[in-house]
Amino acid sequence: MDIDLSAKAWAGRSDDAIFRYFIYGAACTEVEIDVLTGEREILCTGIIQDSGQSMNPYIDVGQVRGAFVMGLGYWLLEDIKRDPETGQLLKKNTWGYHPPGPKDIPVDFRVEFLRDAPNPLGVLGSKATGEPSICMSCSAVFAIAQALSSARAEVGESRVISLDGPVTVERVQELASLKTEQLFI
Repeated sequence: MDIDLSAKAWAGRSDDAIFRYFIYGAACTEVEIDVLTGEREILCTGIIQDSGQSMNPYIDVGQVRGAFVMGLGYWLLEDIKRDPETGQLLKKNTWGYHPPGPKDIPVDFRVEFLRDAPNPLGVLGSKATGEPSICMSCSAVFAIAQALSSARAEVGESRVISLDGPVTVERVQELASLKTEQLFI
């Protein structure tokens, strides 16, 4: 399947030179899903990002990791429920919101920065590090979709699925197409 997974955008005014830099990055995520329960574990995530001339690599790595995990919360946990008749929000408080916890963080989490890529337009040659990582967290969704496709192929299910966010545990279990006869082998 050949799919372009890139996104491009321009922010700021055309005459404002400070906004004239791009941030490049790539993420690869490996997951394992339990088709019986829908639970998932993010085994490994590798990120390489253009951070320009990092002023403090330790802080920038923390920014990348924190933003990536925040994005995982968006893609995997933040399920907004509304009343189908009125459209009223059903989850209005913190009891219905589940932020990412320690088990949601990738077991093996690698972050690297592009070397020798200073940004002449940034403060001391730097670039933003947090925002791009939020976008790269969708790599977990693609990994889960691939794992689901493999699991479904094992039971002879070839129908294409639509995996819209959030990819909750319930949604993964539902899409796994586990058949009752598989439980009694």
